[in-house]
Amino acid sequence: MDMNHGSSFSSFKSYINALSDLPHRLGRRAGCVSTTFEETNQIRSRSGADMKRNLRWYDLICFGIGGMVGAGVFVTSGTASHDKAGPAVILSYAIAGLCALLSAFCYTEFAVHMPVAGGAFSYIRVTFGEFTAFLVGANLVLDYVLSNAAAARSFTTYFGIAIGVSAESKWRITVSFLPNGFNQIDIIAVLIILILTLIICYSTRESSVLNMILTAVHILFILFVIMMGFWKGDMKNFTEPSDPKHPGGFFPFGAPGVFNGAALVYVSYIGYDAVSTLAEEVKNPVTDIPIGVSGSVILVTVLYCFMAASMSMLLPYDLIDPNSPFTGAFDENLDGFNWVSNVIGVGASFGILTSLLVAMLGQARYICVIGRSGVVPTWFARVHTKTSTPVNASVFLGIFTAIIALFTELDVLLNLVSIGTLFVFLMVSNAVIYRRYVSVETMSPWPTLSFLLSFSLTCIMFTLLWWLGPPGKPKGYMVASCFVVAVGLVKLFIHMVPQARKPDFWGVPLMPWIPCISIFLNIFLLGNIDAASYVRFGFFSGIIVLVYVLYSVHSSFDAEEEGSLCQKSVEMVKESIDIEDLTLKVES
Repeated sequence: MDMNHGSSFSSFKSYINALSDLPHRLGRRAGCVSTTFEETNQIRSRSGADMKRNLRWYDLICFGIGGMVGAGVFVTSGTASHDKAGPAVILSYAIAGLCALLSAFCYTEFAVHMPVAGGAFSYIRVTFGEFTAFLVGANLVLDYVLSNAAAARSFTTYFGIAIGVSAESKWRITVSFLPNGFNQIDIIAVLIILILTLIICYSTRESSVLNMILTAVHILFILFVIMMGFWKGDMKNFTEPSDPKHPGGFFPFGAPGVFNGAALVYVSYIGYDAVSTLAEEVKNPVTDIPIGVSGSVILVTVLYCFMAASMSMLLPYDLIDPNSPFTGAFDENLDGFNWVSNVIGVGASFGILTSLLVAMLGQARYICVIGRSGVVPTWFARVHTKTSTPVNASVFLGIFTAIIALFTELDVLLNLVSIGTLFVFLMVSNAVIYRRYVSVETMSPWPTLSFLLSFSLTCIMFTLLWWLGPPGKPKGYMVASCFVVAVGLVKLFIHMVPQARKPDFWGVPLMPWIPCISIFLNIFLLGNIDAASYVRFGFFSGIIVLVYVLYSVHSSFDAEEEGSLCQKSVEMVKESIDIEDLTLKVES
């Protein structure tokens, strides 16, 4: 059915006709992939003005640290230590950091080869097609909005701690006719989001300078907390609980406890992926992006491990307050040092501001590139000619986030975040393998797709056995069998399917082992998320699918009819990728 551009929404009759043509449009657009050349040139031009390339590796490291080191470590470490891992929470942070680093490698390969602002959305779109990319990208934007709203409300709480005021009683307004969890009005959270929205609209360069200043101050507070813990702490707390009836030793809950803790604290690392959305504004992507992304994850992992060690030295794990581990540890352990809790409140406040700033930069660039693709209105894709920033996307998401932060309690928000982000990381790890092994010389993508499916199913089986299987030797044998099968699948894949191409600039080392380990770790961590979160994730994913079916597929179909979008199916991946690679080499 041929229609003029815009005709799908020009009238009610046109829209009904578009819906009647839905099977044809889904078949034509859902699996449509773009090329790297199109993402970096033709599609990017739909934003009008270009974003300025004025960021360097040190900007990216600061953005990465600022994005990750927010309030998360001050919240999750208490529960992870008290209920999950005990003093071995230090290893939990190290494992979660390794998982984040391996996922970061996958992001980096894409960001170097395709330096655009779309992050995971663009990476999935050039690999698995438009529908999968929209599902991933929309979930990630939703995660950003919810986590930013949660962070803004946390700022109110920690700022109150810093100056000795109860945010609940003094600064939040209770509205009796609203349901619990949505009846505490937080004006300060709204003001913080709106102020940061104005800053990121004004300039990315100035945003980077502000982030550097806030991050430097925040790290000074963290170093202070670490030094106080090592100075006033006691090594015996690493192995001796306060109550002899509780399990003792460095691993009071065994190896499962360490991994349970890793699944919980992984939320503290969410934020490094926002750095990849700044790739379009990086001066030298080939060198700056790998240093910026990987360097920030490594530095944050070291900081987190030292913070966990400091906390574990101050108090036995069974005395640590799950809700306020650091302030509680200093209040109980250090006579005359109660003022330290105020200092922690100041440090956490700065950390929340940096994580908010970076996340808001990232979410605006995601929706900007989604707008370029035509699956949401192209109004979101516009880059302002004077500021060189996606002002429309920034303002819309800033207002949306502020509205959610005004009403919604922290615990309601945090439960929705981790699952969506892990799902996105999992998809990017799969995509980097697919892009390496499916190219011009590969006549069929099915050997690679079959491997990815088989490997993922094996990892799911391992995860289910680990979390749900009854303890004992049978469980151990089955878990070991799954591990052997997974390793065997990777070795068989390496032997049977050659790499179709290798990156010219920077690539994930030890391919495909590192992405496979990343796939395993993300699936494993997904296995520790509660069932209610999966229900919410399924609900929001269902809404995203509905939006795609009712609007996005028709919008992108109209754009294709106009000639501003390509029409290439996943089965036609063997298009002229060699030509696009050659073009990128010449441009670099």
